[in-house]
Formats: sequence, C-alpha cells, structure tokens
Amino acid sequence: MTQPDIVLTGDDVVLRNIAADDLEALRLWRNQPHFRQFFREYRDISPNMQQKWYEYVVLGDKRVRMFAITDRNSKQLLGACGLCYIDERNSSADFSIYIGADGLYIDEKFAVDAGKLLLDYGFNQLKLHRIWAEIYAIDTAKKALLPKLGFVLDGQHREAHRLEDGTWTDCLFYGILAQ
Repeated sequence: MTQPDIVLTGDDVVLRNIAADDLEALRLWRNQPHFRQFFREYRDISPNMQQKWYEYVVLGDKRVRMFAITDRNSKQLLGACGLCYIDERNSSADFSIYIGADGLYIDEKFAVDAGKLLLDYGFNQLKLHRIWAEIYAIDTAKKALLPKLGFVLDGQHREAHRLEDGTWTDCLFYGILAQ
C-alpha cells in the first residue's frame, strides 16, 4: 500500500510525502540526543529500523499521514510532521512535528507554518473533529508552539516518562477541536 501523493503549500514551507531519499537525514536528526529526549522512541534508530518505519508506517499504515517539511524557496528538507493514530470512529489523530535542519527542532517560522498546514489538512481534508498531542514537560519548545497553533492543555500524567538520566517527567496532553 502507498499513501496518496499530497502537497500542501504554506507561506514558508511545503509539506510533501516523505521519500526514500529523505530517510537518512530524518534518521540522523532523530538520533541527536538533544532531539531524542523529546520523542517516544528513545533508542538510536538504525538504518534498518528507519526503513521498516518507512515501509510499514509511512507507506503502509492508513492511520498515519506523514510529511516531509521542505523550505518553500530552496526545497531543502527541514524536518517531518504528521498525523498519527488516525481514529476514523472518533475522528481524531495525534499531531507530530520537528525541524531537524540546522538543529532547530521547533522554530518560530517553519514549525508554525507547517503546523498550521497540518491542522488545516486534518480538519478540512480528513474531516477530523479533534487533533491531540502528547509531549513531555521538558519540551519547552513544543509547550510554546502548541498554544500558538490553538491547542489547549487538556491534562497530564504525572511522572509518566523516564528520561535517560533516570529522572521522571510528566506527559502533557494538548488538544484542539475542529470548531
């Protein structure tokens, strides 16, 4: 199975399907320890793991819509974003985003534009009712980004995620509704 070809154009970014050529850059960005601490996948991602993720999740799972984030002008790959765990019955999905280029992670320009495009796609194309995000309390960049996109803090699970240094952090749950 393959995902339909989708191109979403914003002011600063273009979201397009992730291509096989994007995988190594995305893998290397995800493996940076200062990025990895913010992701559910805490282990280093091997090339084989990345390839399987691409084949089984990106291309093969209809409950996932992942996009490469590219600079609208230069076409440079900047990062990735997507809607995961798409639940057709409850019209909801999990929001995911990061900018890997230049070590940005989350910035004021590209991440905001990509986030707006992704929300518009989720609500207007997929007809979702609710989009949610789970982040860790240490992720100050996403704690600043999500409210800018209209998300509100729905709740938290206290000390639900163990960091590499053995300390605990809370999981924060944000949501945004179609209306």
